Amino acid sequence: MLKPLADRVVIKMLESEETTKSGIILAGNAQEKPQIAEVLEVGPGKLVDGKEEKMLIKKGDKVVVNKYAGTEIKYEGQNLIIVKQDDILAIAD
Repeated sequence: MLKPLADRVVIKMLESEETTKSGIILAGNAQEKPQIAEVLEVGPGKLVDGKEEKMLIKKGDKVVVNKYAGTEIKYEGQNLIIVKQDDILAIAD
């Protein structure tokens, strides 16, 4: 697995629903880009003005990310995204 540096996080986007609550099937281009992701790996944090900035998330968390954040990569056959902790908006329960 990739080990991110500083305040970066490796995430995998969760699949979006293909049908609406009323049962309408959406075409691929009609679906919104999903914003919920699973955290696969977390970097150690970074130093800001000589102080350690801790990571607020952990491996396994489900998170909400900025819609177009991060760098998309393909690693070992998986589509992953590397984002900074600042691009993570919330932890989803």
